[in-house]
Amino acid sequence: MSRTTTDRAPTDAARPAWAALLFLLALALPAPATADAEERPRFTVLEASTRLVDEVYMLDARLTYALTAEAIEALENGVPLTIELQIQVRAERDLLWDETVAALSLRHTIEYRALADQYLVTNLTTGELSSHTKLAAALTTLGRVRDFPMLDRRLLHVGTRYHTQLRARLDVESLPLPLRPMAYLSSRWGMTSAWHTWLLAP
Repeated sequence: MSRTTTDRAPTDAARPAWAALLFLLALALPAPATADAEERPRFTVLEASTRLVDEVYMLDARLTYALTAEAIEALENGVPLTIELQIQVRAERDLLWDETVAALSLRHTIEYRALADQYLVTNLTTGELSSHTKLAAALTTLGRVRDFPMLDRRLLHVGTRYHTQLRARLDVESLPLPLRPMAYLSSRWGMTSAWHTWLLAP
């Protein structure tokens, strides 16, 4: 008597789908501990301060950016990366949560032009553009913020305690659409600094 079984190997037609699924799962898995320690992505706010100029608080800051191998590979294959500085000014309150007085952002793109062998950094607010022959130089320029008009002093009240916080992040939503699913799944694209906080005196 012949015996039938429902346990069958995947057909040739099913194999591509399984291969694609395994590839996506591999992207979602964290990198080995040793590799992560060597290549850990880190955006760091080294220092930040404000100065009052003509009734406007001007922001100065210095940051460092370390890109993952995946981000560098995408950049060198023509994918522009958008770095966003998120800035918040908050008023302290005793009985309630702190009130957000202002929330704004400063955005730059960094891109590689293969024909010119140049890295371009563009301020998306002002349109200011700088070019560099080395990625390290482009990232150094990206990490210097000077005289950014952050807040009108008249929005603040004497006697209230305010603090400003700043962080940097890679804007995954600005990546080309075909690249976003991989970026959402892989921790190697989650490059964000810790919040850097300091007092703001009205």
